[in-house]
Amino acid sequence: MKKDGDRTGLSRRATLALGLATALPVRAQKSYGPGVSDTEIKIGNILPYSGPASSYGTMGKALQGYFNKVNEQGGVNGRKLKLFSLDDGYNPSKTVEQARKLVEQEEVLFIGAVLGTATNLAIQKYMNARKVPQLFVQSGASRWNDPKAFPWTMGFQTSYQVEAAIHARHILQHQPNARIGVLYQNDDLGKDYLKGFVDALGDKAKAMVVAQLSYEFSDPTIDSQLVQLRAAGVDTFFNVSTPKFAAMAIRRSAEMGWKPAHYLASVSASLQSVIKPAGIDNAQGVITATFMRDPSETAERDTPEVREFTAFMARYYPEGNPYETLNALAYSMGQLMEKVLQQAGEQLTRENVMRQAAALDLTLPMVRAGMRVKTGANDYAPLEQLQMLRLKGDTYERFGPVLPS
Repeated sequence: MKKDGDRTGLSRRATLALGLATALPVRAQKSYGPGVSDTEIKIGNILPYSGPASSYGTMGKALQGYFNKVNEQGGVNGRKLKLFSLDDGYNPSKTVEQARKLVEQEEVLFIGAVLGTATNLAIQKYMNARKVPQLFVQSGASRWNDPKAFPWTMGFQTSYQVEAAIHARHILQHQPNARIGVLYQNDDLGKDYLKGFVDALGDKAKAMVVAQLSYEFSDPTIDSQLVQLRAAGVDTFFNVSTPKFAAMAIRRSAEMGWKPAHYLASVSASLQSVIKPAGIDNAQGVITATFMRDPSETAERDTPEVREFTAFMARYYPEGNPYETLNALAYSMGQLMEKVLQQAGEQLTRENVMRQAAALDLTLPMVRAGMRVKTGANDYAPLEQLQMLRLKGDTYERFGPVLPS
């Protein structure tokens, strides 16, 4: 039989043990959704590796390179990232097929950085019905910022309507008597730009916009549209084209001897993919507005951010072009996905991934200085600003403040 002193000692030791136990950190309980294990996280992506938009395929290779970097450094919270990046040829029906494969067969945790307005629109209802995050859509259509109707879809870049309004206001300020011609891709991308542009011109739109012409993505050329714009007396050209057609427009306009003031949509601002193929001399004076640093810009090349990016490219995607903005964009997408997963911690469910995507507040190295990535439960627009640029010589020069300021 224990003496009272012994019982008191035992009681003290028990109390001490209990105190130590409660002082120790409590390990978070794990909660996994599809595509997650103790060692791996599956992520889906869809890009046009084939077809007329195949130049965008480089983004998938750069994204894989970033995931390789993360994995080499131990992964995210000890888990390696496994990317499933499939080809849709920029064909919306194929995008649907590939999204179903990623969700139903590969069982990815989420799908991220899918390119295109029409392609993402084709899968938006499916992704929301299945409650699978459709993150950081690579399109500036305004419909990606609609958390009430589509709580599982989030965009990334500044909207096309905001961008178009910036160009319209610049024209109103500097060329109030302009005769404007708009060339746009006949889809949601082009129509979004057109709406933002016309809305910003306000009651002056009817008098100033003398020609609005569209083209189909499958068209072989846009020569006839350019001829019509010149015949209409257009002296200010708002070029809402994807890279292949933007390069055509710049080159063919020069060949025709037609030299309007040229405003170029950000989707085709790349020096590597558009300006150089079109001819540097042909593109002098082109004005655009972007949110990404261009590694080939003279003013950007020696910044710490661009040096870090080009070092990444040399190690993890050496066959890729380190001066291509599409690769810089994919690098940024990789960083953003990594951040969401870091914030999710051990709660790696689709619901928590979406919750963390809607709780971002950070800067990304390859996003233009002065811009911040920020989201909220009622704000699915991570970026909302742009920097205006003008081509001078073989590089862009920044002018004016970050807009809207």
